[in-house]
Amino acid sequence: MSTAVVENPQGSVADEQVIVKHWKNPIIFSVIALIGLLLLGINAPANEVTFRLAEGITWAQIPALVLSARVFGWLAALVLLAIAAYSIVAMNSGKRVPFALTAVFWFFFITGLLVWAIGSARTSDVSLVSLLSGALALSIPMIFGSMGGLLCERSGIVNIAIEGQLLLGAFSAVLVGSITNNPWAGLLAAMVGGMLVSLLLAIFSIKYLVDQTIVGVVVNVLVSGLTGFLFTRVLQPDAANLNSAPKLPSFEIPVLSQIPVIGPVLFNQSVIVYLMYIVVALIWFGLNKTRWGLRTRAVGEHPKAADTLGVNVNRLRFSNVLLAGAVAGMGGAFFTLVSVSSFNSDMTAGQGYIALAALIFGRWRPMGALFASLLFGFSLQMQFMLSILGTSIPTELLAMLPYVVTILAVAGLVGRSRGPAAAGKPYIKG
Repeated sequence: MSTAVVENPQGSVADEQVIVKHWKNPIIFSVIALIGLLLLGINAPANEVTFRLAEGITWAQIPALVLSARVFGWLAALVLLAIAAYSIVAMNSGKRVPFALTAVFWFFFITGLLVWAIGSARTSDVSLVSLLSGALALSIPMIFGSMGGLLCERSGIVNIAIEGQLLLGAFSAVLVGSITNNPWAGLLAAMVGGMLVSLLLAIFSIKYLVDQTIVGVVVNVLVSGLTGFLFTRVLQPDAANLNSAPKLPSFEIPVLSQIPVIGPVLFNQSVIVYLMYIVVALIWFGLNKTRWGLRTRAVGEHPKAADTLGVNVNRLRFSNVLLAGAVAGMGGAFFTLVSVSSFNSDMTAGQGYIALAALIFGRWRPMGALFASLLFGFSLQMQFMLSILGTSIPTELLAMLPYVVTILAVAGLVGRSRGPAAAGKPYIKG
C-alpha cells in the first residue's frame, strides 16, 4: 500500500490510496505448488517412511513416526495448492499473505520433499535425531561465518572474505592443535587466523579505500593459494606431527539432553556448538541492547551523523572487522577440530559464500542469519543422508542441492532485502 498525491480537475490537491500489487510471491507459490502436485502427489512413492524419535532418550520409550509417502505427499500438495490460491486472491484484493501461512507453505514443501526423497530410497528408515543433529553440526561454519559477516556489514564493511577467514581458521587450528596436541590452542589459533584475514580486509578497505568487494575476492584467492601451498609443502610431508589435531570434546547437558527429539539435537553436541549458542546470543544482545550496538548500527546506516555525535567511524569499523574475523575463524576450526582432524586444500568448499548468502537471506539480523544457516546446513545433511540411503536421485543433483537452495534464497524468496545503507561505502572524515 502506498500513498500518491494527485491533483483533481478543480486544481485542489488530494491524497489517493494507490494499491501496489507485488505478484512475485504468488507466482513463486503457484509454481512450487504445481511442482509439489506433480512430484509429491502424482509421483509419490508407495512406500512408508519411518522416523525414529527415541535415540538418545533413556527415560521413556518413544514410538517411531510412520508416514505413508503417498498420503503425506498428497496432503502436502493440497496444502501448497490451497495457500498458493489464497495468495493470488489476497494479492488481487491488495492484501499480503500472513507470515504464518508462508511458514506453513515452506514447512509442507520441505517436509514433503523429505518424505518423498526418503520414500524413494532403498532404505526408508531414518533417525530424525541423527538427521537434525547432523544438520545442526554442518551449519556451524556457516553460522559463525554469517555472524562475522553481520558484524562487518552492520558496520558498513562488505565482507566477501568470509571464505578466506574460514579457510585460514581451519588451517591455523590444525597446525597449532597438532603441534601443541591441544584442541583449545587450535581454536585460539583459528580465531587469530581469521583476524589476520580481517586485518588485510580492514587495512585495504578502510585505510586505503580500496573497493571492498574486490579486496574480499582477492583475499579469498590469496588465502586459498597460500594454504594450498603450505598444505603441500609443510603439512603433507609431516602429517603425523603437523596435520593430525585432536578434536574438541563433546558432552551432553543433563536433563536438557533428555527432552524428546530436540534434547539430543541441541544439548548433546560438540563444545563448538555450545560456543555458537553463546556467540549468537552475545551478538544479538550487543547489537540491540548496548551502546556499542547502537553505534555500530549508526555507523552502518549513516556514518556522517554518527561522526557528528562523536563516534570515531573508521576506528569502530576497524575493530568490528577484526572481531568479525575472530568469530569467523571459530567457524573454520569446525572443519579440523570437529568434522575431521586434518586439513585439505580448499576444504571449506565455498561455505563462506553460503554464509554470506545466509546473511542476506536473514536480512542482516542475527536470528535471521542463524535460521538461514540452519536451512543450508539441513540441505547439506540431506545431500549426505540421501546418498547413504541409496535414493534414486542422481548424486550430481544431490551435490547441487545446497547451492540451489542458496541461489533460491538470494533470489528473493523471502521478499526484498535491504542491507545497511552505508555498506560498501568508505568513509572519509570531513
